[in-house]
Amino acid sequence: MDASKSEIESCLVDENLVSWFVMVKFEGVSKKFGNIIALSDISFEAEDGEFVFITGPSGSGKTTLLRLLMRELLPDHGKIIVGKQDIVKLEDKEVPSYRQGMGVVFQDFKVLPERTVRENVEVALAVINIPQKEWISRVDHVLKLVGLMERAELFPSQLSGGEIQRVSLARALVVNPKIIIADEPTGNLDWETATQIMDLFEKINKEGKTIFVASHHEAIIKKMGKRVVKLKGGKLVK
Repeated sequence: MDASKSEIESCLVDENLVSWFVMVKFEGVSKKFGNIIALSDISFEAEDGEFVFITGPSGSGKTTLLRLLMRELLPDHGKIIVGKQDIVKLEDKEVPSYRQGMGVVFQDFKVLPERTVRENVEVALAVINIPQKEWISRVDHVLKLVGLMERAELFPSQLSGGEIQRVSLARALVVNPKIIIADEPTGNLDWETATQIMDLFEKINKEGKTIFVASHHEAIIKKMGKRVVKLKGGKLVK
């Protein structure tokens, strides 16, 4: 499962699409859903290349924070600075280009059951219009990175939960994102498999990616020894 830096670099999307310097800053961010306060006056910074856990009990605002960073939601108040731009002020037509600098990994995987492992990863390249002649080399590299090259032609129903999560991670990586966002990526996995997945995240982080992982898995967070942003009741407590 080891991969050199050159293997990851060879998966590059046109750097003009993702060339912004990554430094994330939340400034006084608040978000409500009706009368429910999801986030209240949240402020923190993450430097380029940091690995940050967003943690807290269910309902604390973890997923809302990530959705704001992905620009799926807009805050009621505050700024969200990524690189040099306040993404709150992006026009709708600018959002797809912004998201091309991100790779997203979900707890429920969101893989396509009727597509093979390779085809699931290729979908990410198709979405951003990478020429099809480049797909094989790009996909091969990320599948080697996550240890799935020998399963490239299998379908999700033929894989374990940990392997499906690796498919999701490979799909996020194939576009060479500057930021990786993962929402409870180990939530449905046993300890050994969860540890393997987090080891992959750490390897990717060492290649310069900025990583945000929402998790309530305290043992995993303690084991990783990374920076923690802790939420409770929509407020920043650590």
